[in-house]
Amino acid sequence: MNRLLVLGTALAALFAAPAFAQSPNTLLNASYDIAREIFAAENEAFVKQNPGVTIDQSHAGTSKQARAIVEGLEADVVTFNQVTDIDFLVKQGFVSDDWQQDFPNSASPFYSFPSFLVREGNPKNIKDWNDLARDDVQVIFPNPKTSGNARYTYLAATAYAKEAFGGDEEKVEEFISKIFDNVPVFDTGGRAATTTFVEREIGDVIITFEAETRAIAKQYGEDKFDAVVPSVSLLAEFPVAIVDKVVDKRGSRNLAKSYLDFLYTEEGQRIAAEFGHRVHNETVSAEFKDQFPDIRLVNVDDVFGGWSKIQEEHFASGATLDTLYGSR
Repeated sequence: MNRLLVLGTALAALFAAPAFAQSPNTLLNASYDIAREIFAAENEAFVKQNPGVTIDQSHAGTSKQARAIVEGLEADVVTFNQVTDIDFLVKQGFVSDDWQQDFPNSASPFYSFPSFLVREGNPKNIKDWNDLARDDVQVIFPNPKTSGNARYTYLAATAYAKEAFGGDEEKVEEFISKIFDNVPVFDTGGRAATTTFVEREIGDVIITFEAETRAIAKQYGEDKFDAVVPSVSLLAEFPVAIVDKVVDKRGSRNLAKSYLDFLYTEEGQRIAAEFGHRVHNETVSAEFKDQFPDIRLVNVDDVFGGWSKIQEEHFASGATLDTLYGSR
């Protein structure tokens, strides 16, 4: 009887093992707040190539998403809009420290930059970053404490000010403080900021990724808004990574890699370009060249010394952003 019981247990384990070892056919992609539409399209195209697969989405500010993963959100992959939040997952043991080597272009399949969208006709004549500090201008962008989108805005404005004021840090901080003073409401994420600007009709200009300015105009009426490209802006990469701790638990690594690889294919790149993102694929980039105006882009390494230094000097507790934003 005991031998039969042991044999039955062994057989049960044997038959159960293959099902447990099989890679699941579902993925959860934790992404940034304003990425709903682009990933709805990317997911649909990926699933067409991989019948039976389901891609679920979670959207919020990327800092919030990173914390949620540490607290139990089982996202197989992240498609974020700032490196620092993936580095946070690295420090928490969820993502490998060499994650930027896993995919091309430092694991950034497409890119954008902070840009402006104003009311039709540009009644306040807003042309560049210096106009955002004027007393008669109300500026809309989300809370840089919770939104990667807004952190890029903060950094782009700071990069502009460093050039404009010859590196005088006191004048730079005064300039950023004036812009903060002109923000009537700090929403938690980019999509909420869009609602404030478009539906609540608050503010003279919204600062968000170029891709989002195009999406807003397309969705709500291009006759209602004008896009304004500033003289200089900050390269905004959109890093992606496999969440190792989750995929190893779920057995979903192969599917997760295939999904992120798809974003680099010609089809995946074309979808990104159609949603207003600039892409690295030369064929697709040439195809959409006329739709993207020229702009001078600076990067975080040249202006700020890299993301690690930015985190320490600007985003850490008690750092520059806390000082400038704390009184609001």
